[in-house]
Amino acid sequence: MSKYKLGLDYAKQQDHNDDLSIYRNQFYIPKDTHGNELIYMTGNSLGLQPKTTKAYIDQELEDWANLGVEGHTQAKNPWLKYNEYLTENMANIVGAKPIEVVVMNTLTVNLHLMMVSFYQPTKTRYKILIEADAFPSDKYAVESQLRHHGFDDKDGLILWKARAGEELANYDDLEAIFKAHGHEIALVMIGGVNYYTGQFFDLKRITKLGHQYGCIVGFDCAHGAGNVELNLHDSGADFAVWCTYKYLNSGPGSLAGCFVHERHAHKKDLNRFTGWWSHNKETRFKMRDDFDQLPGAEGWQLSNPPILSMAAIKASLDMFNKVGIKKLVEKSKKLTGYFEFLIHELNDKHIKIITPQNPEERGCQLSIQVKNADKSLHHKLTQAGVISDWREPDVIRCAPVPLYNSFQDVYHLVDTLKTILHE
Repeated sequence: MSKYKLGLDYAKQQDHNDDLSIYRNQFYIPKDTHGNELIYMTGNSLGLQPKTTKAYIDQELEDWANLGVEGHTQAKNPWLKYNEYLTENMANIVGAKPIEVVVMNTLTVNLHLMMVSFYQPTKTRYKILIEADAFPSDKYAVESQLRHHGFDDKDGLILWKARAGEELANYDDLEAIFKAHGHEIALVMIGGVNYYTGQFFDLKRITKLGHQYGCIVGFDCAHGAGNVELNLHDSGADFAVWCTYKYLNSGPGSLAGCFVHERHAHKKDLNRFTGWWSHNKETRFKMRDDFDQLPGAEGWQLSNPPILSMAAIKASLDMFNKVGIKKLVEKSKKLTGYFEFLIHELNDKHIKIITPQNPEERGCQLSIQVKNADKSLHHKLTQAGVISDWREPDVIRCAPVPLYNSFQDVYHLVDTLKTILHE
């Protein structure tokens, strides 16, 4: 017997009982031309704006206006150490130690910086393993690294593919890849949560397997940070990168995060690109001193940080700190479970959820395959007030985000989908 029930009254009751429902009012929910709130299900693409964000940014604009360059030391939040205000909260979200985390650059820039240090190919061990349906930018990045080092970008790439007729990657196949090619693989670079299927990979298992064969292991956690419990430190991964504008609600194109495991924290001999901000903070402004590498993830910084973007990130992380990732994940499992229940109750032979059924192997996103559908289905949903994401050839990605989506959102989404399918 299901733990969920049908009907709008049930959804309303769940929202009434939800301790986190108060946070919905702390976000701006997009509205249609008639002033009605849209059903926003694309926090996996761009998170909504917290209402506190403007005040956080305004504070920095005010200090810049009133203090000019002195804001670096005299602002309410002195700019020189602004990245430090984000570190602890971000570390809590991704399950890391503060020394292992830094907010800097953008996602693919950070991925390249990590590969400068951790992709050290030889003539016999140079291949890079990624999942076959990785986010395109990851594939582009690793292919360019192969070319940069003088290797063929097709020969040097090993793809972890789903089996024929299946959508999800299989760990037995991954083990088989390592048995056959482990001695050739220099780097394993997997998306922590696959953008298309929503499959949340077992980071610890993959890392253990990669290390067993002498490989460096890194993850792109763009679809994981703020969505699932990543436990990056305990995973043992060498590095990870993620953006902050999806589940972390920091605004379009905002800065990204980077994790470097503490076992690498004091390795000054690691090859890396360096800049002003990776130099010892105590002597950074003496200007003529020889380079002195900062320990930990901060040692991969290049430039002084863009404060306005960091202010938006700070607004979001302060909210995350109040809630805690564990409570968010707890609600997420209930909300996504309810979503899954309603989809199954449609009992439509054309609909298939390709995201894993096991709540431990997914975040809040469900990828819904609609056979014989085309993008006109997505357009109809949009016109009906549902903001979702279409991926060719026939998948709608919907992410009920626990911070601001409600059980009623989910109910109305599925009810709208049902109406459109029966037209």
